[in-house]
Amino acid sequence: MTPLSPPSPPPAVVCSLPETDEELKKRLTPEQYRVMKENGTERPFANEFWNNKKPGLYVDRISGEPLFSSLDKFDSGTGWPSFTRPVKKGAVQEKSDQTHGMLRTEVRSGKSDCHLGHVFDDGPGPSHLRYCINSASLRFIPLENLEKEGYGEFAEIFKNPGQK
Repeated sequence: MTPLSPPSPPPAVVCSLPETDEELKKRLTPEQYRVMKENGTERPFANEFWNNKKPGLYVDRISGEPLFSSLDKFDSGTGWPSFTRPVKKGAVQEKSDQTHGMLRTEVRSGKSDCHLGHVFDDGPGPSHLRYCINSASLRFIPLENLEKEGYGEFAEIFKNPGQK
């Protein structure tokens, strides 16, 4: 993170969704809405998936787009779910973020264009990337439910984890 001065105002919130804000407010919790639509951040070590060790797939809470696999999740010690890479190319978008007096790279959902978190270059090798993602932006699909919930194609990556 590179300090900047003065801090920039927060970017305009734009999510490409078929639902209206009112529909989303009915479907999401206030915290999920704040994080995804208002570029918020949830508290570390007090969120749903920071310590989840079950095998499965993490999807965009709004669109259902597959984002991250538990095979790429690691304990970063930050209190948020952290991943080394998205589950597939185009799953996420990266945008420059100069809020809070820092220069960071924001991660947004490729499909809904909503805020997920940030990516940093202090992760494990070989990429050294750490996708630090808010649990509020994610829905977890356990490995045993992938087929039932329409994500069966992703079950293959768990059969041969090194082949992903």
